[in-house]
Amino acid sequence: MPMTTSSDTSMANTAHDPADTSENQSPAVSETAYPRRIRSFVLRAGRTTEGQARAFRELSDKYIVPYQDCAVNWSELFGRKAPEVLEIGFGMGEATAHIAAVKPDVNFIACEVHPPGVGKLMLRLETQQIANVRIVQHDAVEVLEQMIAPASLTGVHIFFPDPWHKKRHNKRRLIQAPLVKLLASRLQAGGYIHCATDWQPYAEQILEVLSSEPDLRNTSETGYAPKPDYRPLTKFENRGLKLGHGVWDIVFAKV
Repeated sequence: MPMTTSSDTSMANTAHDPADTSENQSPAVSETAYPRRIRSFVLRAGRTTEGQARAFRELSDKYIVPYQDCAVNWSELFGRKAPEVLEIGFGMGEATAHIAAVKPDVNFIACEVHPPGVGKLMLRLETQQIANVRIVQHDAVEVLEQMIAPASLTGVHIFFPDPWHKKRHNKRRLIQAPLVKLLASRLQAGGYIHCATDWQPYAEQILEVLSSEPDLRNTSETGYAPKPDYRPLTKFENRGLKLGHGVWDIVFAKV
Protein backbone atom coordinates (compact mmCIF):
# COMPACT_ATOMS: atom_id res chain seq x y z
CA MET A 1 0.00 0.00 0.00
CA PRO A 2 1.35 3.33 -0.72
CA MET A 3 0.06 5.20 2.21
CA THR A 4 -0.12 8.49 4.00
CA THR A 5 -0.57 9.54 7.50
CA SER A 6 1.87 9.89 10.11
CA SER A 7 4.73 9.77 12.29
CA ASP A 8 7.81 11.65 11.90
CA THR A 9 6.97 12.93 8.56
CA SER A 10 3.90 14.56 9.64
CA MET A 11 5.13 15.65 12.96
CA ALA A 12 5.46 19.13 11.63
CA ASN A 13 3.52 21.95 13.05
CA THR A 14 4.20 24.22 10.23
CA ALA A 15 1.31 24.46 7.80
CA HIS A 16 1.11 21.34 5.67
CA ASP A 17 1.46 21.62 1.93
CA PRO A 18 -0.43 18.76 0.27
CA ALA A 19 2.24 18.65 -2.41
CA ASP A 20 5.09 18.47 0.10
CA THR A 21 6.73 15.11 0.73
CA SER A 22 9.51 16.34 2.97
CA GLU A 23 10.20 14.62 6.26
CA ASN A 24 7.67 16.77 8.07
CA GLN A 25 4.66 15.36 6.29
CA SER A 26 3.43 11.83 5.97
CA PRO A 27 2.27 10.54 2.64
CA ALA A 28 -0.70 8.50 3.77
CA VAL A 29 -4.01 10.16 3.47
CA SER A 30 -7.45 9.16 2.39
CA GLU A 31 -7.78 9.97 -1.29
CA THR A 32 -11.26 8.60 -1.85
CA ALA A 33 -14.50 10.09 -0.62
CA TYR A 34 -16.31 8.25 2.14
CA PRO A 35 -18.22 6.03 2.24
CA ARG A 36 -17.40 4.89 -1.29
CA ARG A 37 -14.14 3.38 -0.16
CA ILE A 38 -11.94 3.95 2.83
CA ARG A 39 -8.38 4.44 1.75
CA SER A 40 -5.50 5.50 3.89
CA PHE A 41 -3.16 7.10 1.42
CA VAL A 42 -2.34 9.30 -1.49
CA LEU A 43 0.72 8.41 -3.49
CA ARG A 44 3.05 11.35 -3.93
CA ALA A 45 6.17 11.78 -5.96
CA GLY A 46 9.37 11.56 -4.01
CA ARG A 47 12.99 10.83 -4.73
CA THR A 48 14.45 7.63 -3.33
CA THR A 49 18.08 8.06 -2.34
CA GLU A 50 20.75 5.48 -3.10
CA GLY A 51 20.82 4.55 0.59
CA GLN A 52 17.07 3.97 0.63
CA ALA A 53 17.28 1.94 -2.57
CA ARG A 54 20.04 -0.15 -1.00
CA ALA A 55 17.80 -0.72 2.03
CA PHE A 56 15.16 -2.22 -0.26
CA ARG A 57 17.74 -4.50 -1.86
CA GLU A 58 19.41 -5.65 1.34
CA LEU A 59 16.91 -5.26 4.18
CA SER A 60 13.44 -5.94 2.76
CA ASP A 61 13.46 -9.61 3.73
CA LYS A 62 14.30 -8.64 7.29
CA TYR A 63 11.80 -5.85 7.88
CA ILE A 64 9.02 -5.92 5.24
CA VAL A 65 6.03 -8.25 5.54
CA PRO A 66 4.34 -8.77 2.16
CA TYR A 67 0.64 -8.00 2.04
CA GLN A 68 -1.64 -11.03 2.20
CA ASP A 69 -5.40 -11.44 2.30
CA CYS A 70 -5.56 -13.47 5.50
CA ALA A 71 -4.87 -12.87 9.17
CA VAL A 72 -1.19 -12.96 10.08
CA ASN A 73 0.36 -14.67 13.10
CA TRP A 74 2.40 -11.66 14.16
CA SER A 75 3.88 -13.44 17.18
CA GLU A 76 5.39 -15.97 14.82
CA LEU A 77 6.77 -13.26 12.54
CA PHE A 78 8.33 -11.36 15.44
CA GLY A 79 9.54 -14.56 17.07
CA ARG A 80 7.80 -13.73 20.34
CA LYS A 81 4.41 -13.01 21.86
CA ALA A 82 4.06 -9.34 22.84
CA PRO A 83 1.53 -6.49 22.71
CA GLU A 84 0.93 -5.37 19.12
CA VAL A 85 0.63 -1.72 18.07
CA LEU A 86 -0.25 -0.63 14.53
CA GLU A 87 1.04 2.66 13.13
CA ILE A 88 -0.70 4.07 10.06
CA GLY A 89 1.45 6.30 7.89
CA PHE A 90 4.89 6.67 9.47
CA GLY A 91 6.34 9.10 6.95
CA MET A 92 10.12 8.93 7.22
CA GLY A 93 10.00 6.77 10.35
CA GLU A 94 11.67 9.05 12.87
CA ALA A 95 8.95 8.70 15.50
CA THR A 96 8.42 5.02 14.71
CA ALA A 97 12.04 4.15 15.41
CA HIS A 98 12.11 6.30 18.54
CA ILE A 99 8.96 4.76 20.03
CA ALA A 100 10.05 1.23 19.19
CA ALA A 101 13.39 1.87 20.89
CA VAL A 102 11.78 3.14 24.10
CA LYS A 103 9.17 0.35 24.06
CA PRO A 104 11.22 -2.78 23.26
CA ASP A 105 8.55 -5.00 24.84
CA VAL A 106 5.99 -4.04 22.14
CA ASN A 107 5.73 -5.38 18.59
CA PHE A 108 5.11 -2.54 16.12
CA ILE A 109 3.37 -3.11 12.77
CA ALA A 110 4.11 -0.04 10.65
CA CYS A 111 2.12 0.75 7.49
CA GLU A 112 3.40 3.18 4.87
CA VAL A 113 3.30 3.18 1.08
CA HIS A 114 5.77 5.94 0.29
CA PRO A 115 8.98 4.17 -0.84
CA PRO A 116 11.47 6.80 0.42
CA GLY A 117 9.89 6.60 3.89
CA VAL A 118 9.95 2.80 3.92
CA GLY A 119 13.59 2.78 2.86
CA LYS A 120 14.51 5.40 5.44
CA LEU A 121 12.82 3.51 8.26
CA MET A 122 14.62 0.29 7.33
CA LEU A 123 17.92 2.18 7.50
CA ARG A 124 17.00 3.60 10.92
CA LEU A 125 16.05 0.17 12.25
CA GLU A 126 19.25 -1.42 10.98
CA THR A 127 21.52 1.38 12.20
CA GLN A 128 19.91 1.51 15.65
CA GLN A 129 19.55 -2.29 15.88
CA ILE A 130 15.80 -2.08 16.55
CA ALA A 131 14.23 -5.52 16.20
CA ASN A 132 10.58 -4.93 17.17
CA VAL A 133 9.25 -3.28 13.99
CA ARG A 134 7.84 -4.89 10.85
CA ILE A 135 6.72 -2.86 7.84
CA VAL A 136 3.76 -3.50 5.55
CA GLN A 137 4.03 -1.40 2.40
CA HIS A 138 0.35 -1.48 1.56
CA ASP A 139 -2.93 0.34 2.14
CA ALA A 140 -3.51 0.29 5.89
CA VAL A 141 -7.26 -0.21 5.48
CA GLU A 142 -6.75 -3.46 3.61
CA VAL A 143 -4.08 -4.47 6.12
CA LEU A 144 -6.60 -3.90 8.91
CA GLU A 145 -9.33 -5.79 7.09
CA GLN A 146 -7.23 -8.78 6.06
CA MET A 147 -4.01 -9.08 8.07
CA ILE A 148 -5.09 -7.96 11.54
CA ALA A 149 -7.35 -10.25 13.54
CA PRO A 150 -10.30 -8.76 15.44
CA ALA A 151 -9.59 -7.74 19.04
CA SER A 152 -5.85 -8.32 18.64
CA LEU A 153 -4.22 -4.87 18.81
CA THR A 154 -3.07 -3.14 21.97
CA GLY A 155 -2.87 0.24 20.26
CA VAL A 156 -3.03 2.28 17.08
CA HIS A 157 -0.87 5.34 16.30
CA ILE A 158 -1.89 7.91 13.69
CA PHE A 159 0.45 10.87 13.94
CA PHE A 160 -0.07 14.00 11.87
CA PRO A 161 -2.23 12.71 9.02
CA ASP A 162 -2.58 15.02 6.06
CA PRO A 163 -5.06 17.70 7.19
CA TRP A 164 -6.45 18.55 3.74
CA HIS A 165 -6.90 22.19 4.68
CA LYS A 166 -9.47 23.22 2.07
CA LYS A 167 -13.04 22.56 3.13
CA ARG A 168 -13.93 20.88 -0.15
CA HIS A 169 -11.11 18.40 0.50
CA ASN A 170 -12.11 17.55 4.09
CA LYS A 171 -13.79 14.37 2.82
CA ARG A 172 -10.31 13.09 1.92
CA ARG A 173 -9.16 13.12 5.53
CA LEU A 174 -8.19 9.77 6.93
CA ILE A 175 -10.03 9.96 10.26
CA GLN A 176 -13.64 9.24 9.34
CA ALA A 177 -16.30 7.13 11.02
CA PRO A 178 -15.90 3.98 8.86
CA LEU A 179 -12.17 3.74 9.57
CA VAL A 180 -12.64 4.42 13.27
CA LYS A 181 -15.23 1.63 13.51
CA LEU A 182 -12.79 -0.72 11.77
CA LEU A 183 -9.99 0.31 14.12
CA ALA A 184 -12.19 -0.23 17.17
CA SER A 185 -13.02 -3.75 15.97
CA ARG A 186 -9.32 -4.62 15.85
CA LEU A 187 -8.55 -3.34 19.35
CA GLN A 188 -8.53 -5.45 22.47
CA ALA A 189 -10.64 -4.22 25.38
CA GLY A 190 -8.65 -1.38 26.90
CA GLY A 191 -6.64 -0.89 23.70
CA TYR A 192 -6.09 2.69 22.56
CA ILE A 193 -6.11 4.92 19.50
CA HIS A 194 -3.63 7.80 19.69
CA CYS A 195 -3.94 10.54 17.07
CA ALA A 196 -1.93 13.75 16.87
CA THR A 197 -2.32 16.73 14.55
CA ASP A 198 -1.03 20.28 14.23
CA TRP A 199 -4.17 21.53 12.45
CA GLN A 200 -6.88 22.60 14.90
CA PRO A 201 -9.92 22.08 12.61
CA TYR A 202 -8.73 18.53 12.01
CA ALA A 203 -8.18 18.03 15.74
CA GLU A 204 -11.78 19.07 16.30
CA GLN A 205 -13.00 16.64 13.63
CA ILE A 206 -10.92 13.78 15.06
CA LEU A 207 -12.31 14.45 18.52
CA GLU A 208 -15.87 14.49 17.17
CA VAL A 209 -15.48 11.31 15.12
CA LEU A 210 -13.83 9.32 17.90
CA SER A 211 -16.40 10.55 20.42
CA SER A 212 -19.18 9.28 18.15
CA GLU A 213 -17.88 5.70 18.15
CA PRO A 214 -19.78 3.83 20.91
CA ASP A 215 -16.97 1.33 21.49
CA LEU A 216 -14.49 4.07 22.40
CA ARG A 217 -14.11 6.47 25.31
CA ASN A 218 -11.95 9.54 25.68
CA THR A 219 -9.09 9.04 28.13
CA SER A 220 -9.00 12.78 28.85
CA GLU A 221 -11.71 14.64 30.73
CA THR A 222 -10.74 17.85 28.95
CA GLY A 223 -11.02 16.48 25.40
CA TYR A 224 -7.40 16.67 24.30
CA ALA A 225 -4.74 14.60 26.03
CA PRO A 226 -1.30 15.62 27.25
CA LYS A 227 1.42 14.46 24.85
CA PRO A 228 2.35 10.93 25.95
CA ASP A 229 6.01 10.58 26.90
CA TYR A 230 6.65 8.01 24.19
CA ARG A 231 5.78 10.35 21.32
CA PRO A 232 8.91 12.37 20.51
CA LEU A 233 9.11 15.98 19.47
CA THR A 234 10.58 16.07 15.99
CA LYS A 235 12.60 19.03 14.75
CA PHE A 236 9.61 20.14 12.68
CA GLU A 237 7.19 19.99 15.58
CA ASN A 238 9.66 21.74 17.87
CA ARG A 239 10.14 24.49 15.31
CA GLY A 240 6.38 24.95 15.05
CA LEU A 241 5.97 25.13 18.82
CA LYS A 242 8.59 27.88 18.97
CA LEU A 243 6.54 29.76 16.38
CA GLY A 244 3.44 29.40 18.52
CA HIS A 245 1.74 26.68 16.52
CA GLY A 246 -0.44 24.22 18.42
CA VAL A 247 -0.30 20.44 18.51
CA TRP A 248 -3.23 18.34 19.68
CA ASP A 249 -3.02 14.76 20.97
CA ILE A 250 -6.24 12.73 21.14
CA VAL A 251 -6.25 9.38 22.93
CA PHE A 252 -9.31 7.12 23.11
CA ALA A 253 -9.57 3.63 24.60
CA LYS A 254 -11.83 0.73 23.73
CA VAL A 255 -14.48 0.08 26.35
